[in-house]
Amino acid sequence: MIQPQQQATSLPVYTPKDFTSDQDVRWCPGCGDYAVLTAVRKTLPNLLHRKEDYVLVSGIGCAARFPYYMDTYGIHSIHGRGLAVATGVKLANPDLQVIVVSGDGDLLSIGGNHTIHLMRRNLDITVMLLNNRIYGLTKGQYSPTSEVGKVTASTPDGSIDNPINPIALAVAAGCTFIARCIDIDIKATNAILERAIAHKGTSFIEVYQDCNIYNHQAWFYASQKDSRPETTVELEQGKPLIFGKDRDKGVQLINGQPQVVRLNENGVSESDLLVHDEKNPSLAFLYSQMMQPDFPEPLGILHANTSRPTYDAQLRQQLDDTVAAKGPGDLRELLRGDQTWEVT
Repeated sequence: MIQPQQQATSLPVYTPKDFTSDQDVRWCPGCGDYAVLTAVRKTLPNLLHRKEDYVLVSGIGCAARFPYYMDTYGIHSIHGRGLAVATGVKLANPDLQVIVVSGDGDLLSIGGNHTIHLMRRNLDITVMLLNNRIYGLTKGQYSPTSEVGKVTASTPDGSIDNPINPIALAVAAGCTFIARCIDIDIKATNAILERAIAHKGTSFIEVYQDCNIYNHQAWFYASQKDSRPETTVELEQGKPLIFGKDRDKGVQLINGQPQVVRLNENGVSESDLLVHDEKNPSLAFLYSQMMQPDFPEPLGILHANTSRPTYDAQLRQQLDDTVAAKGPGDLRELLRGDQTWEVT
């Protein structure tokens, strides 16, 4: 973690209060968005950037109110187009730190294509997907991540849609930084967000977030002290996947498939377990398939590829090379072209 006192002398020393706007936060009492907002406010002061270098962008939905509550620059854009707006902001001023915060409906339904193409391009933007598996702002319709059989206002007999797997989608699209956390764990969210913003390329964070009005306890198993150790596994680089209240269980690859095993049973030891390597995208896909109730669900940084160039850096280089080869050009001549004439 970068401590505020380590910031360059030319930069102010910030506190979370410096990133708190004068707007009253208007989410339902108990909403998981409060915890995520706290985590973001606590994280940004630790990074080596001026406050005016941050731009928070959102689409539509409960999570889309984030720009109002952060004392930074921000854009509350239109439904599903937050990533398109964020792309324009980043390309217009590559020195800005662009963070997109939105929900599963906004980013995976109407905005799904933008999510895919942002990831494949590897634009240097951080995306926080607040996944509550429901449409909250529009009063409880099923969303792209809702489970099969979900009874909602728009699926009174239960949803027959197979839900999108956000992590699998990110792996398939070639996202270079993929992580997952849960709203109540502010410390873990802080650590992941710091890495995500520092990462050069598209950073995608799936946040398990509770909508306590329309889909309460969607992630109950991952949030409770008694059940979380048994239902999730914390990923640490270079360390085996061990979980359980007594840390007596692990994940082992058997014939290429993950299996839950007990340590010290049938000769199984820590050395037999799957070891986390965030540089391996194949492991990230494997993690995306580990779901309750058969497996503990992985939390932490699933994948990080630091070797791939960013889209914005390549675009700047291409523009520089074109200007060097052909000159700066003349906008007036470009608009006139060779198919125009003057009427006198």
